[in-house]
Amino acid sequence: MEGKGRINDEQVNAGERDSGLREFYEKTFREIEEGEIIRGRVIGVGKELVTIDVGYKSEGQVPVSEFYTRDGKLEVKEGDEVDVYLERREDDEGIIILSKEKADKMKVWDEVSRACQRRDGVIEGVVVSRVKGGLTVDVGVSAFLPGSQVDLHPVRDLDKLIGKNFKFKVLKFNRRRGNIVLSRRAILEEERESLRKETLSNLHVEAVVEGTVKSITDYGVFIDLGGVDGLLHITDISWGRVGHPSERFSIGDRIRVKVTKYDEDTGRVSLGLRQLSPDPWSLVEEKYPVGSKVRGKAVSITDYGVFVGMEEGVEGLVHISEMSWTKKIRHPSRYVNIGDIIEAVVLNLDVERKRISLGMKQVEPNPWDVIEEKYPVGTKIIGQIKTVTDFGIFIGIDEGIDGLVHVSEMSWSKKIKNPADIYKKGQEVESIVLKIDRENERFSLGIKQLRPDPWETAPKKYRVGQVVTGRITGLTEFGAFMELEEELEGLIHVSELGTDTHKVERPSDVLKVGDTVTAIIISIDPKERKIGLSIKGLMRKREKEEMRRYMGSEEEITLKLGEVMQEELQKNRSRQGNEDEKK
Repeated sequence: MEGKGRINDEQVNAGERDSGLREFYEKTFREIEEGEIIRGRVIGVGKELVTIDVGYKSEGQVPVSEFYTRDGKLEVKEGDEVDVYLERREDDEGIIILSKEKADKMKVWDEVSRACQRRDGVIEGVVVSRVKGGLTVDVGVSAFLPGSQVDLHPVRDLDKLIGKNFKFKVLKFNRRRGNIVLSRRAILEEERESLRKETLSNLHVEAVVEGTVKSITDYGVFIDLGGVDGLLHITDISWGRVGHPSERFSIGDRIRVKVTKYDEDTGRVSLGLRQLSPDPWSLVEEKYPVGSKVRGKAVSITDYGVFVGMEEGVEGLVHISEMSWTKKIRHPSRYVNIGDIIEAVVLNLDVERKRISLGMKQVEPNPWDVIEEKYPVGTKIIGQIKTVTDFGIFIGIDEGIDGLVHVSEMSWSKKIKNPADIYKKGQEVESIVLKIDRENERFSLGIKQLRPDPWETAPKKYRVGQVVTGRITGLTEFGAFMELEEELEGLIHVSELGTDTHKVERPSDVLKVGDTVTAIIISIDPKERKIGLSIKGLMRKREKEEMRRYMGSEEEITLKLGEVMQEELQKNRSRQGNEDEKK
């Protein structure tokens, strides 16, 4: 009986436990309703399903795909507690159907609803795609961000925002239709106004502030100081030369600037960047004394010279006349290019007017200082003709130094009207140094001086009445020039070309260059270096000689005839005398 009693007691206790479990399960079943979010513990992670214990008489299952993040990572493991949505309490197999995705979305909608009820109404989300009129944002559910609400200013490239996380303000939502409209601009405006108040409280002239480059124009840069925009004018960017603000800045750059002007009434703020460093001209006299050599970059070229940047904010001018000792520079751009590194000597300083005069040629010695020693008067030089002009030819002597052979120094006697008829550019010629004028940088040469002046001996070699033969070297309207010997010519005037009975109108009617003719010297003027010739005079002379010869023959015949007649007379007289004696 006792045993039976004990057994009966155990049975009674077991029955009580079963009854308690049934009551617990029944109570749990009553508390869990379909369409609610419940919390459970992960008890198994399979390839396709995640098993979750939600405290019900059977476990629930959720597709494993609902636990993957956007970048493909599985964020679930055994023991994790998760919120899930109860879709159905039991299916045909007695398993609870759960959904983590729907639970997340319901929580999002609840959060959106609470955000709208709160004063700030702010939620976070990720921009996922571009759609017509704006962007789609994932805040747990899909929401719409109109283009006008993206930023404080229109955004040209909305695609660059895709994938970025931002805070948004909920403008309106409709849970039944699943619509949510967001605004990022509203948050930025609130932040900007808050920043503006803080910035204005600390803003004053001489204050050094930090800001972000907001926009760039031709005349300067607008900088966002934190709700307040300031203008950094192009003239206040640097002590030196700035071609365009975009050379120094890009939109979004963070820079430190100094407040130079601030008008509280209008809210206008002027900024300066160069004011953060001392004016470099304050040290110019120390760093660049007159006579010192400097090195810099060619930053600007004008018609009258080149500006050389010696350091930030300090430029010097090399005038075109100070670029070369010897070269005749027509325009600085033919000698220097922008960006070239220039070596120069400081010639003059005017700190008050911020001007420095530089000289490039002074870096090297002036070649004209030693030219007289190198080429004393009388030195023979062989060089190429660099230029042919109407008044002479220029022969290259040294680098950048040309010597001039004036047309008057080309020939002792020939009248050369156009040197180009005799000399060509590039031709190699010999000459002799006549004079060097270092002050005026002139180098005089002569060609005719390479041989003796024929007029030194001409008065002894030639006399009036002398018959000479030569080649015609030139024809003019007034006569013909005939070469008596090298560098010595005589003129046959047109009036001396004909005869007493035939007058020549033009020398070219009877002569051509290259003809060999014979004439008589009718005048010699050593002072004027002129010899007058005549063909007409030669003909007259020859006529007289013929006449003389002719007249000389007649007299001889008369004399011989007289002698014969005299002899005959003598003979007759002798015969007559003999006859008389005979009688």
